[in-house]
Amino acid sequence: MSKQEQYELVSEQLRAVLEGETNVTARMATVACLLSEAFGETYFWTGFYVVDPEKDDELVVGPYQGTLGCLRIPFGKGVCGAAAAMGETQVVEDVHAFPGHIACDSRSNSEIVVPVRDKTGKLIAVLDVDSTKYGSFDDVDKQHLESLMADLFAA
Repeated sequence: MSKQEQYELVSEQLRAVLEGETNVTARMATVACLLSEAFGETYFWTGFYVVDPEKDDELVVGPYQGTLGCLRIPFGKGVCGAAAAMGETQVVEDVHAFPGHIACDSRSNSEIVVPVRDKTGKLIAVLDVDSTKYGSFDDVDKQHLESLMADLFAA
């Protein structure tokens, strides 16, 4: 199955499972689980860093699948912090070459981080996906994950 077909299938599954569910934590946990399951080894770590409501400039680990994640990430630091600060998806072929990279797990070699916004456009989290392989993520991942985050959290 192609990457495109995998995204179409998991998107369909997520929409069906999450229909009517309003709890954001439940939605995030389900997204992390189904994406991780759908992409297996490519998605080494899959989850969310949520904007801390007490600190508008810091992310705190949310629902995820994988090894131990960093507990807190300041805006502007590492790939997740860059995505949060800039409000733009970050696709990184080699995280070790990324300025200020935070090594939550040294086995991670590439990463994609997608900002997650609510219905008002406010940043509520970032979706973080790490891979042990270099160059795992591309425009196909970017387009599908951005669309999925908009459909599931901002709609």
